[in-house]
Amino acid sequence: MTDAVQTPHPGLAGSPFLAAARGERPSHTPVWYMRQAGRSLPEYLKVREGIGMLESCMDADLVTEITLQPVRRYGVDAAIFFSDIVLPLKAVGVDLDIKPGVGPVVASPVRTLADVQAIPDLTPEHVPYISQAVRQLVAELGATPLIGFAGAPFTVASYLVEGGPSKEHARTKAMMFGAPDVWDALMRKIAGVAAAYLRIQVEAGASAVQLFDSWAGALTPADYRASVMPHSARVLAAAGELGVPRIHFGVGTSNLLGPMGEAGADVVGVDWRTPMELAVPLVGDRVVQGNLDPTLVFAPTEVMTARAAEIIDAGRAAKGHIFNLGHGVIPSTDPGQLTALTEFVHAHQPPH
Repeated sequence: MTDAVQTPHPGLAGSPFLAAARGERPSHTPVWYMRQAGRSLPEYLKVREGIGMLESCMDADLVTEITLQPVRRYGVDAAIFFSDIVLPLKAVGVDLDIKPGVGPVVASPVRTLADVQAIPDLTPEHVPYISQAVRQLVAELGATPLIGFAGAPFTVASYLVEGGPSKEHARTKAMMFGAPDVWDALMRKIAGVAAAYLRIQVEAGASAVQLFDSWAGALTPADYRASVMPHSARVLAAAGELGVPRIHFGVGTSNLLGPMGEAGADVVGVDWRTPMELAVPLVGDRVVQGNLDPTLVFAPTEVMTARAAEIIDAGRAAKGHIFNLGHGVIPSTDPGQLTALTEFVHAHQPPH
């Protein structure tokens, strides 16, 4: 059984973030930051002290607190749910851990069809703390929308096949090219898990979702279209049935922005490597999100805001624009810079 869908807070009707995600023109450019929940905030480091990443993600009260911290501090237009893309796999019983300084490490990497079949499908009963945390957050956030998220099939598959982070994704591609039956089964399995994970978050009250494909930039457009896009499309289609805006983001995906939009996204996240003015024509009739280089927050404030202004002005050519970094907040970021950046984005008006 799943929980009934939560009644949205009436204030969400005026959310600049949700308006922009639908292609409307809010009074100011909305802004939130990938990995804003945690990373650089001293209050985050304090509450996480001595607690492992996955353990943190399974504590509803801790997830609630961490997700709220950047909203309180920066005044961003949306909260991003604090979790990790491998959490659903951990929840269904895959033996993995997140090692500090390394990332997710899988004890027994997936190699065969039997390995795929051994991974259970995700149900709400696997993740009661997720539903609880989302409900608590929605009650606290009020008129500020909560973005739910999941890892895209290719990125999660790469962790499972490689056994951990990889630069070359050699084993992953070897399976994709050399054992297409195992690959297809694995991608279908992960797509099902991701779709279920997003549904759980939306039914508990999340107002939008983002599908993260951190490693998709390792693919050619042809390989992406043939072996990956159909599975991401299944996840996005399932999310679309829930009636919430869908954001699709990948790293190093300048050559995939068109297909990633075609996979079913309402909003295409653009990483910092692609100038916004080049990205807008590539995504077609879709909203863009992004894409300030995360290292620019280490520059003088006026340099950072000048670059942000260029991105906002270029984003006006799109169907809609949600300002963000072009990847996640870097852990050593000065929170004061993100506060200044948020205030600047909210105040910046188009040149006359």
